[in-house]
Amino acid sequence: MPLIEHSAYKSPYLWPNGHIETLIPGIFRKTKGVMYERERIFTPDQDFLDLDWSKVGARKLIIVSHGLEGNSERAYVQAFVKFFNAEGWDALAWNCRSCSGEMNLTSKLYHHGASYDLDEVIKHAIATNAYDEILLVGVSMGGSLSLRWLGEKGEGAHPSVIGATVFSVPCSLPDSVRAIEMRSNRIYEARFIKKLKKKVLQKAIKYPELVDVPLAIKAKNFRQLDKSYSINVYGFDNVDDFYEDISAYPYIAKIRRPTLIVNAVNDPMLISDCFPVDIAKASSHVYLEMPQEGGHVGFKQKNSAYSWAEVRAWEFYQEVLGEG
Repeated sequence: MPLIEHSAYKSPYLWPNGHIETLIPGIFRKTKGVMYERERIFTPDQDFLDLDWSKVGARKLIIVSHGLEGNSERAYVQAFVKFFNAEGWDALAWNCRSCSGEMNLTSKLYHHGASYDLDEVIKHAIATNAYDEILLVGVSMGGSLSLRWLGEKGEGAHPSVIGATVFSVPCSLPDSVRAIEMRSNRIYEARFIKKLKKKVLQKAIKYPELVDVPLAIKAKNFRQLDKSYSINVYGFDNVDDFYEDISAYPYIAKIRRPTLIVNAVNDPMLISDCFPVDIAKASSHVYLEMPQEGGHVGFKQKNSAYSWAEVRAWEFYQEVLGEG
């Protein structure tokens, strides 16, 4: 307890497959009708974060954190915004450094452990004095950020932050990297590397002393790219130490707000400790749900504009956090 032994989710595909359930929604899913109002805030290290608000005049707020190389415009982010707006909640979808359409100012990009930026977003939302309840919603890397923030804060999390729902989370980054390195998953790694390499090479123009440009240019996987850039910027001796340090896993047991982690068993990017079963069994705050199907950021529903993830997040609020 609170390990959720049986999940209600069933894939609508005739032959469920983790790759199909990942790729088809990722490529073809669209969410219409979300209109944002953008706000820029500044970080203590003189960088900026772009926040996209969708307000309906509520006293309740969801803060949505996107995945690797995502942004507030991604269909899965806008789907959470649209769903919770319809239920009478305000929504704030924030963009990690470099993800809002404009390159950020400092040498840092972002990573799975950059909870300091999420902290700035949460503090800014709290400072508005507009919200009695704040629910964190995280997808993939955004889930890692949310879990880490909650674990770092523990009992000291602001009272208005009532909990979190996170989906397709690489709870153990070293294990997720090992999964993505598998031959069957190289399509995902190649897509990420292509986008991230462009950003790293942009950083090399302004910060040449921090980037091994020849290695970055020829990088074909995360380890090579992080060796060329990340370990230099964030001060690590090697890539393995970097992955261990920024992983959310060590912080999950320290969470003291009701938190739902939903990771599909057939998610091609998750293995081993990405499914923190023992932690959930020992915790009175962390709920782990492992549907057999769903893929990575998939969870498609038949004949619905919403995925099961949005529905499940709302159910968790009603069942565990709300008054319903």
